[in-house]
Amino acid sequence: MPQRGKGGLVSCFALVLVVLAAVIHASWNLLSKRAASAGPTFVFAYTFTACLAYAPWALWLIAQGAVAWSASVVGCLLISGIVHLGYSLCLQRGYQVADLSVVYPVARGTGPLLAVLAAIVFLGEQPSLRGVFGLIAVVGGIALISTQGRLAAFRKPGGSSGVLWGLATGGLIASYTVVDAYGVMTLGIAPVVLDWFANGARVVLLAPLIAANPRRAREAMAGKWPLAIGVGLLSPLSYILVLAALDIGAPLSIAAPLREMSMMVGALLGMVLLKERVGAWRFGGCAVLLCGVVALGGA
Repeated sequence: MPQRGKGGLVSCFALVLVVLAAVIHASWNLLSKRAASAGPTFVFAYTFTACLAYAPWALWLIAQGAVAWSASVVGCLLISGIVHLGYSLCLQRGYQVADLSVVYPVARGTGPLLAVLAAIVFLGEQPSLRGVFGLIAVVGGIALISTQGRLAAFRKPGGSSGVLWGLATGGLIASYTVVDAYGVMTLGIAPVVLDWFANGARVVLLAPLIAANPRRAREAMAGKWPLAIGVGLLSPLSYILVLAALDIGAPLSIAAPLREMSMMVGALLGMVLLKERVGAWRFGGCAVLLCGVVALGGA
């Protein structure tokens, strides 16, 4: 039975935030896809925007003692920034060589898959029947998305590029999730502060590349600054909305699967706005992948 009264309204609002976060997450990836040709320069531009936009909030939290500085905290912030940089560059490269409707869902689905496989291989966990179904569904969904029902797709030049870059991006998502979870849960770093420092690290690490050829950077960003501003504002926001939803009472068992609906939103955006040939096979693959991720989340 649905909850009623004030508590029910709060829970409904929390879940609305999760759905909104999923739409925002897919939307900023759409903007990033539109600026794929700018490569690392675009990553620098949108992380620089995020640093400026969220600096007041992050600095206020730091002033309030949101970070208990130590060598472990500094190390975690640096590692998080490096892994996030790898993720950003990998994602942007994937969007240069393949469709949004391929790279995005594969990247989003790979993280849970790798987490479960790591638990089985390194921790000796025995997967439940639901977990086995989730693993099979994720792999099957990725296969459907990449081949669209035709195995010959892999024999075409670049036929598997989108899947490979999506898998690499998903691996980095899983990596920064572990690092950031350790920073937030064990070291007590405020999530907004952690995200802000990760963006700052990306700016610092990419700055020499931009400074080496400013003219090329300006040419690469011609007409793309509105996209960079959009990604810089929306990317942290999608993460913050999920945290806010969990904070006010969204059950994790419901919030996590709802968040993954961004895969379907990404496929729809690719089809409608980018005119990608999604088709029944690719869209069905997204649905199978989503079911697999939800199963893994509850395994």
